[in-house]
Amino acid sequence: MAEVLGLASSVITVIDLSAKVASYCSEYYANVKNARDDIGRLQRETQGLQATLERVRSLCDGPNCVKLQESQSLRDAVKNCKKQLDQLETKLEPRTTKKLMSRYGMRALRWPLKSKEVDGIMKKLGNCKHNISFSLQVDQEVQILNIHQKIVLDKLRSANNAEFDSHDEEHNARCYQGTRVELLRQVDTWASNRGSERIFWLNGMAGTGKSTISRTVAQTFADKGDLGASFFFKRGEGDRGHAGMFITTIATQLIQKLPYLAVHVQNAMEADPGISKKALKQQFDTLVLQPLGKIRTHSQKSSSIVIVIDALDECDREEDIRTILRLFSKVKHITSIQIKFFLTSRPELPIRLGFEDISSKYEGLALHQIPEPIIKEDISAFLEHQLAMIREDYNKSVAQNRQLPAYWPGHTTIQSLVGMAIPLFIFATTVCRFINDRKCGQPKDQLAKVLKYETRSQASKLDATYLPVLDQLLLGVTISERRDLVEEFRQVIGSIIILASPLSATSLDRLLGVPEGTVDSRTDLLHSVLSVPSRPDHPIRLLHLSFRDFLVDTEKRETNPFWVDEKDAHNKCHFLHWLESLSFIGRLRESIGMVDNLMAIIEPIKSSHISRFLHDAKRFILSYCSIADLSPLQLYSSALTFAPKKSIIRNTFQNYIPDWIVQEPNTDLEWSAVLQTLEGHGGAVSSVAFSHDSKLLASASDDKTVKVWDAATGTLQQTLEGHSGSVSSIAFSHDSKLLASASYDKAVKVWDAATGTLQQTLEGHSGAVFSVAFSHNSKLLASASDDKTVKVWDTGTGTLQQTLEGHSDWVSSIAFSHDSKLLASASYDKAVKVWDAATGTLQQTLEGHSGAVISVAFSHDSKLLASVSDDKMVKVWDTATGTLQQTLEGHSDRAISVAFSHDSKLLASASPDKTVKVWDTATGTLQQTLDVHGDISTLSFDITDSILITNIGCLKVNTTGFLALPISSQEVGGKSDRKGLGISGHWVIWNDENLLWLPPDLRGHNSSISYTGSTLAIGCSTGKVLVIGKEIVAAASGSGTGVSCDSAWQA
Repeated sequence: MAEVLGLASSVITVIDLSAKVASYCSEYYANVKNARDDIGRLQRETQGLQATLERVRSLCDGPNCVKLQESQSLRDAVKNCKKQLDQLETKLEPRTTKKLMSRYGMRALRWPLKSKEVDGIMKKLGNCKHNISFSLQVDQEVQILNIHQKIVLDKLRSANNAEFDSHDEEHNARCYQGTRVELLRQVDTWASNRGSERIFWLNGMAGTGKSTISRTVAQTFADKGDLGASFFFKRGEGDRGHAGMFITTIATQLIQKLPYLAVHVQNAMEADPGISKKALKQQFDTLVLQPLGKIRTHSQKSSSIVIVIDALDECDREEDIRTILRLFSKVKHITSIQIKFFLTSRPELPIRLGFEDISSKYEGLALHQIPEPIIKEDISAFLEHQLAMIREDYNKSVAQNRQLPAYWPGHTTIQSLVGMAIPLFIFATTVCRFINDRKCGQPKDQLAKVLKYETRSQASKLDATYLPVLDQLLLGVTISERRDLVEEFRQVIGSIIILASPLSATSLDRLLGVPEGTVDSRTDLLHSVLSVPSRPDHPIRLLHLSFRDFLVDTEKRETNPFWVDEKDAHNKCHFLHWLESLSFIGRLRESIGMVDNLMAIIEPIKSSHISRFLHDAKRFILSYCSIADLSPLQLYSSALTFAPKKSIIRNTFQNYIPDWIVQEPNTDLEWSAVLQTLEGHGGAVSSVAFSHDSKLLASASDDKTVKVWDAATGTLQQTLEGHSGSVSSIAFSHDSKLLASASYDKAVKVWDAATGTLQQTLEGHSGAVFSVAFSHNSKLLASASDDKTVKVWDTGTGTLQQTLEGHSDWVSSIAFSHDSKLLASASYDKAVKVWDAATGTLQQTLEGHSGAVISVAFSHDSKLLASVSDDKMVKVWDTATGTLQQTLEGHSDRAISVAFSHDSKLLASASPDKTVKVWDTATGTLQQTLDVHGDISTLSFDITDSILITNIGCLKVNTTGFLALPISSQEVGGKSDRKGLGISGHWVIWNDENLLWLPPDLRGHNSSISYTGSTLAIGCSTGKVLVIGKEIVAAASGSGTGVSCDSAWQA
């Protein structure tokens, strides 16, 4: 504030000076006749300067006064202005003698300046006015930038407490003075060397001090003004445990460091408001790389901006880790400013592979390879300092007769501890916390407990680190008490170490169903390994991830009495509460990935109860996530009610089903092969296709749109609009980057699969386009139409390459061979034609069907071609010779779709006879017949050959054969103002209020719904009829209504 007052005072002084100079000019103008032009010019210039200064003074009195004091250029301009006016005042001050003044008055004045002098003074005063005005303009621009910055920062999602200087990291250790000297010097040299690699990788095994070094490096660069951003990954700490908010958090901090980024980032976010939820690459390019490329910096500012990333190995998805490293390598193309990344991690395989992806272009250092003498010296210095502080603090708090001697603990003891610690710094920090924990004992006694482990044969350094802390829990207890204590430890501490996000002691008490205060009492003696806050409503955290590693290490199952079975530590009692909470915050679909992660760490033993629970949980989530997203409480009614009778989730949480359902429907015994039903189209779905990397699923519809879904979670990623007619067919390119759609509007559109942007509109057909197919090298796209032609397009340019003519009726299907050399077309003229994809030359005409050919498909080795027809036949041809290899008979209706497995050993065909048949391609023998309750129009194997993908769902292939799937039916009814029981869309309603959500396979048509008094019957497209009845239930304060669901049966 003093600086603001100083600026305001200076401005007022200069205003007074300018007023005084202007007053002198007025006197001279009135009394000196021979220089009025010069006097007038100087007076006007001075008055103009005074007006500018008055503007500055008004700003000093306003709300922007603090901002003004930050403007060094404004302070310099005001100072220079004062200097010029001081000099001018001295020159204009009247010097006429008193005698002349008394005789002639003001007429005795003489103008002291020549015209050239006036010109020079005016130029200087003009510069002063310009500099002040420019400074104000710059300040306004800075304020505008600040507004941009605030707008952007408000919109960007940022992970809480991920920065190095966050509250969560505040009390975590930095390198003790005099330790890690050479390492820190090496990092500083790397950062300041403009010719060094953009990435510095510090790696080391658990407990070697990586995070401590990261915090020190970040603090050092922050003090120098060179820190651009920091992100400290931490497993089990919410958004710090994954990469979902990693890029946006980095972008947020970069904007604070480089305010001029704000405008570019804001523009990018306005162009794509959903960018913060897109793929990591798209986020990085849009929010970091492109904005950095647009800013300009001064050439003399040669220092680098360093971004510090700690514990990258604790990012929960290995694919994200490799992606992050590839993205980091791209900053080398930014020339406006030099961005560098300092990152730490354990030397895990995903990170090593990530560096291989970028050709190992990094500088690095392995902590566990630092010479032992250096590590010994650093740990020794740390222990001497920490133990001396413990001694001093202890001696201040006790009587003199209990104080520790000044030499405690002594050089020999410290060296013993150093020997036990090398190379783990975590040992030294944990031991010091343990010795200093007065709840456990006096420092001298605590130290003695640690030293008992010095001579033991340690299978791991972590044993010597953590067993002294844990063994004290069992001192002086009986065998039975010991057993109870260990069980309580596993329940409480086991829950703490496996939680995805830390919870408070109070919340843990409730979660575990134990008396209030239990968790607090069980953690009283564990403050040296856990961060236990003084308040029970604050979260308990691990001090270091190695404690978790120590407890769950399966190799210590027999030797560590505190070993925690990670599988059993996951509590199942609150599964539905967890899903409900995720639903309310809009993150339910993330639970699918979390369950997958749990399943991955559990041994694949079929008899394992937890394994079966998780498998059932995933099926439950996939089946009911769409309704839970909209109405979370339906998890307890609709989801549990319609889950299969043998569902573990249903049986575990049976008591949660509402009391008003007095009779439950007769549901299936087991989960069907349907993995998920995706809803959102406003018309029939005509085509579905998985991307070849299995990450995306696209669906085409009569509603003129294409929808792109996340294949793992079912989340809608894009809705592609632009066609003016029904979309008949879709196909992904084999590199999964493009998506093509064919339509009745005679056009083909090519979209960017990741962003949903339209890349090409291909026009040329004179009739509806029924089929599209990419070549396997993704360079060509073929389209088939009822104009009897096939057109081949260049995917890069959209230019037409070939028009293939020869069919006498409309072309129903096309397919490229897997070597991209051949193109097959099927037609209603009963023939199949095989073309050279490069030249368009007709190679073969395959005849033999007695009806229209509906679909064709090549085997993956490109040696066979299959065709299906209205004649109910499936035919298999040799692509090289055109000879017929097999005629497969068995369908009772026309065959409409066909697909080879990826190993070319199986062939699947679908028919409106409501069957899918699977054939052996070598012998032509029928392997499986799958009865399905619906018309399958599209069919393909997934990349594992274990799933058949159809327009009515996924059919799971297993050793015992195929399982039939129910199909999605149309919505029924329409909501109106009605009383009593009814049906509206997906819901059973009572008095126009949604009461019970119906799964897709239990929905009916309006014409099949009958109302008979108090009973509602729904005829489903699966062939079932669901009868739902209501009854009046008397209540203490009036009357209520109950609903009973009677049995469902086959119609």
